[in-house]
Amino acid sequence: MRQLTFELAAPEPPAFANFVAGPNREAIATLESLARGELAETGVVLWGPTGVGKSHLLRATVAAAVAAGRHAVYVAGPGDAQPDLAAPGAVVAIDDVDRADASAQGRLFTLYNALAVAGGQMVAACGRAPAQLALRDDLRTRLGYGLVYEIAAPADADKAAALAAYARQRGFVLADEVIAYLLAHGRRDMATLVSTLAALDRRSLATHRAVTVPLLREWLKDEV
Repeated sequence: MRQLTFELAAPEPPAFANFVAGPNREAIATLESLARGELAETGVVLWGPTGVGKSHLLRATVAAAVAAGRHAVYVAGPGDAQPDLAAPGAVVAIDDVDRADASAQGRLFTLYNALAVAGGQMVAACGRAPAQLALRDDLRTRLGYGLVYEIAAPADADKAAALAAYARQRGFVLADEVIAYLLAHGRRDMATLVSTLAALDRRSLATHRAVTVPLLREWLKDEV
């Protein structure tokens, strides 16, 4: 049964509301301010290991910026970053900047400078702190100019509290044993956990049964 939930549950759209802040509250507050156009810095860098939610935060920032009336775009990799993305006041969120080859690094440098001139902003994600990235010096320096946040995974207690709160928002009570089962039988990143909980809620509504461990086990068995 392990590692099945991500494949079986449709993902929820990334948003700040369905991200567990944990130790990352300051970073999230900064991204919310950036999305509203209240941040002066041209660049914000999020760094940390795979699975802590950096891509989720990039997409959430873009969604919040669009909701605030700004032009915003998510770029899945540095190879797709182009200087012409620097529209006036634009927000450009770029994933995996540490994977940029020599050509992409040149375009990222040009894009950063163009955003600074146009009053736009770049939010970048990478696996290590900017000073440790194997990038050309001028790009690494530009990335380090702005705000830099290490994104860390929340503790299990934070995940449990967030899942219980998410369930309440959807109108049902999530028992402790269901939360424990979710944390013990599958991927533990919050995107997966929230997606699984949403799928369980849909199953619960369709079958007129409460969300319980037996329902979760039954759902997993039926979906395999």
